[in-house]
Amino acid sequence: MTARVAQRVRHRRRLTGRRSVIGGVTALGITGAALVTTSMLSTAGASSVWPTAKGSKAVSKTISVSGTYDGKLTKFFGSGSLGTSGQSENQGAIFELKDGAVLKNVIIGTPAADGVHCLGSCTLQNVWWLDVGEDAATFKGKASSAKYDVIGGGARQASDKVFQFNGAGKLSITGFHVENFGKLARSCGNCKTQVKRTIVLSDIDATAPGKALVGINSNFGDTATLSKIRVTGDTKKKLKTCVRFKGNSSGKEPTEIGTGADGTFCRFTSSDITYK
Repeated sequence: MTARVAQRVRHRRRLTGRRSVIGGVTALGITGAALVTTSMLSTAGASSVWPTAKGSKAVSKTISVSGTYDGKLTKFFGSGSLGTSGQSENQGAIFELKDGAVLKNVIIGTPAADGVHCLGSCTLQNVWWLDVGEDAATFKGKASSAKYDVIGGGARQASDKVFQFNGAGKLSITGFHVENFGKLARSCGNCKTQVKRTIVLSDIDATAPGKALVGINSNFGDTATLSKIRVTGDTKKKLKTCVRFKGNSSGKEPTEIGTGADGTFCRFTSSDITYK
């Protein structure tokens, strides 16, 4: 076989392979454009998930939300009294959500102040924090029936906590991306009023460095359930999964009393956490 004939044979083989792949995905109803997108997503890094802002808006006074607020991927950032990105307590929020409110398609830039406050049940859908200030969001509902749903979105550059759970009820975080963070979710360890809190983390992409996925107060009956957690860049597995604390209502720093799954308060198995 001459070199030219061999080259033609290899070319035909490549074309046949490509046609087989395209034919397979076409049979599944995936279009050419979707094929290109899928291929790009499979090779892109974690940073590819972060959206591009469609405009920006300075916020000097907390935006109060009742019902549904669609930011349409506008980037909001603090100015004036909200123009802070430090860790001091009692900062104002960029958004304050009334009971039952929905905040969606929002990018919170920097300065981020104290992010989002939920006064009761709330839904945060496709909300992104580019550089977390004090906390990305704080949940403050007083009813044990309160539900806080974080669906999609992401947060990065959180030196301490991403989600602060001060109130009562259940916090569910699904489909979320977190990068360079302290704790993804924390049940308040020293609030004046302490209650049993429930936290559920599912379908989470966590990129190191990070200190812990979740912290709970086992002495108050808190529980945390973890599933489909994917950790990137933590080859030595330094990131703590679920940390149990002895919380208090005196304002003192809570005491860490355990970490990892225990089947009672921290509910997951080793197969629920994968490392890349």
